[in-house]
Amino acid sequence: MRSSNTKHKQQGVEILVRGTVQGVGFRPFIYNLASRLGISGTVTNTGDGVVITATAPHERLDFFVTAIQNDAPPLARITAVESRWHDSSLAAPGFFILPSVAGSAAANTAIPPDIAICDDCLNEFLDPDDDRFHYPFINCTNCGPRFTIVETIPYDRPKTSMKVFPMCSRCEIEYHDPGNRRFHAQPNACPSCGPAVSLHERSGEALTKTHPVAAAATLLAEGKILAIRGLGGFHLVVDGSSDTAVALLRARKGRPDKPLAVMVRDLAAAKEICHLNSTEQKILTSPERPIVLLVKKDQSCLTAGLAPGIEEIGVMLPYTPLHHLLFQMPDCPKVLVMTSGNVSGSPICTANEDALARLAAIADNFLLHNREIVTRVDDSVVKVACDNTLILRRARGFVPSPVMIDWPLPKILGCGAGLKNTFSLGRGKSVFTSQHIGDLDSLPIYEFYLESIDHLKSVLQLEPEAVACDLHPDYLSSRFAAELDLPLYKVQHHHAHAVAVMAEHGLSGPILAVVLDGTGLGEDGTIWGGEILRAELTGFQRLGHLSHLLLPGGDAANTEPWRMGLSALFQTFGPEGLAADRLPPALAQLDQTKVATIASMMQGGFQSPPSSSCGRLFDAVASLLGLRQKISYEGQAAMELEALAKKAKTVSWLTQLSPKSHTVLSPFLYETNGKWEISSPEFVKMVRDGIARAESKEIIALRFHSLLISSITRLIEILAHQTGIRHVVLSGGCMQNSLLLEGLFHTLKQIRLQVFTGNMLPVNDGAVSFGQTIIGGLRHVSRHPHESNQRPG
Repeated sequence: MRSSNTKHKQQGVEILVRGTVQGVGFRPFIYNLASRLGISGTVTNTGDGVVITATAPHERLDFFVTAIQNDAPPLARITAVESRWHDSSLAAPGFFILPSVAGSAAANTAIPPDIAICDDCLNEFLDPDDDRFHYPFINCTNCGPRFTIVETIPYDRPKTSMKVFPMCSRCEIEYHDPGNRRFHAQPNACPSCGPAVSLHERSGEALTKTHPVAAAATLLAEGKILAIRGLGGFHLVVDGSSDTAVALLRARKGRPDKPLAVMVRDLAAAKEICHLNSTEQKILTSPERPIVLLVKKDQSCLTAGLAPGIEEIGVMLPYTPLHHLLFQMPDCPKVLVMTSGNVSGSPICTANEDALARLAAIADNFLLHNREIVTRVDDSVVKVACDNTLILRRARGFVPSPVMIDWPLPKILGCGAGLKNTFSLGRGKSVFTSQHIGDLDSLPIYEFYLESIDHLKSVLQLEPEAVACDLHPDYLSSRFAAELDLPLYKVQHHHAHAVAVMAEHGLSGPILAVVLDGTGLGEDGTIWGGEILRAELTGFQRLGHLSHLLLPGGDAANTEPWRMGLSALFQTFGPEGLAADRLPPALAQLDQTKVATIASMMQGGFQSPPSSSCGRLFDAVASLLGLRQKISYEGQAAMELEALAKKAKTVSWLTQLSPKSHTVLSPFLYETNGKWEISSPEFVKMVRDGIARAESKEIIALRFHSLLISSITRLIEILAHQTGIRHVVLSGGCMQNSLLLEGLFHTLKQIRLQVFTGNMLPVNDGAVSFGQTIIGGLRHVSRHPHESNQRPG
């Protein structure tokens, strides 16, 4: 507190602002604020953040420092403000933006994510009298490309892929005008000096006799497949109302069933094809513009081939000027499929030459542009559940913004899981989780993984001093971690899931965690996936789990649900349960030689490891009901089982899951060797009995969900009473099932527990690297033994 007699004395202050403060109009904001207050000084970008020097009466400087934090631009995310005050002689009048300078070796700034076109730019884009009318690369300090064009920091045009486009005199004037929205907008461009679009045959030959975007729209209306270069990579695009075009895309891409996302012109168009609540509308129109999973309307122009077997479809709105321009064309279809522009086992294409080579067997034509993509970034995917945003894939619009935590970390790399991989870099109280990398099961994806680690380390100027990875030694991410000459911390998969949610909410534990997914190596060497944990930040105890089912054929059981159907019957009824006359109709059609082989494998313990996986239990039920005996994408059988159950769901479904429904569950819960088990065979009996009674598949599917929810809730209730713990975390890939998640959320709150889910990171394995980073980082700080991460039972 400064004394009143110095109230009007000239003072000086040096301010360092850290966080996402570059590329978001922060320096222009500081310039205009200082000019308005009559403050002299400078502002500049450095690798450490934005540095401000200011001279004025200290009362005015106090107001200035407060306003920096309270009135920052909407895209800015301030994580720290450090001020150093000093006496100052009179400074030269005026306030100036200085050229950027390199910072220290440990950069403390954050590059902003790519942001959808703002309303101001869109209005100019749609104005025939504006010089940027229909210009597909219009942007300003409030929108446009950021992370995808940045080569290194500080964030300035010479350090982006825009460096090859010198600004024309008009753009230069805007760029240097403090009163202009494009003041220091690094991607600033116009038709005279900026990037351009061109249309090509699959041979690469340019089609120059027509407007490229208008011609592209016409080709789409004719049923052609286009590869369109976007913000973070290529999309493969077809008419979403055409059965023929969608079937052709699926055939050429080798994607027979996996849901395809669509883009529509605006919110009104989205309402024509899907049901939307207010939260979903807000997310659809947010600056991040993710794909949002929405329930399809029964009557719409959508072809049934977009999402066979499930009720939801991914919908997004245009987020680049090029998208808007496409929908402005008279011939453009009302709904466009926008799926990742890649071939199986490879990441999305980013370079024109690469796309022309790799996508020529899929796309008929190519809509290209000449602004290079530095960083490959997919579309983000979210859904609304429990009145919250649930992230399924965190990429464009969110990355590379850090997630702030309550505990300081060393410089550490979390290498992530084998599927739906991300990696994370931690430093201090910031954790930077990468964009969605994908499944690390091919060399091209692994190379993308390595390139992305190197790039983010470079951008953040962060060289790890420790590394964390999954317990599974055969994951490519674990092998990579083991090759680094750094202290290595191995983290159990489901513990990482739990801590990811804990850290988001500032929970140090102990908490109870319900982690349900497909697979994760356990401390006992078996495959886990239906886990009830007592978790803290650096350790955990396994209190319960789903009882084991065998995985006949090992990994083959992950893609062939019929194997899990037979396993479920074997575990429940013994070998006689696989007799031809006792098999349910869905499995009675199997070749009996094949059934006998599987029975022999399980009886002899050959290639039939035990697993507590919730995902495989869902597969077993889907198989018994005849929904799916072989899947073409991960989670397909479980998604179709959820969709089937939703057909039987009534408005009062949640209220029927009352506390009373959790009490009569003695067959489902039992203790073995000090651990609770939820009996998988009891679910199998329920399903087989329902089939025998000729009940509808929908009713059986819903009953399965209800009993699973009730049995887990009852077990948590028992454990909460025994331990006194009132905080419960829900995580794992199975929580993408909104019936399961909302049911557990509702019933656990009914018994007066506080329930937490992830909101800033994926609920699936995309959050594992975040959890690894925190667990490994805190162990490194306190020098925990590398291998000892489970409390004695």
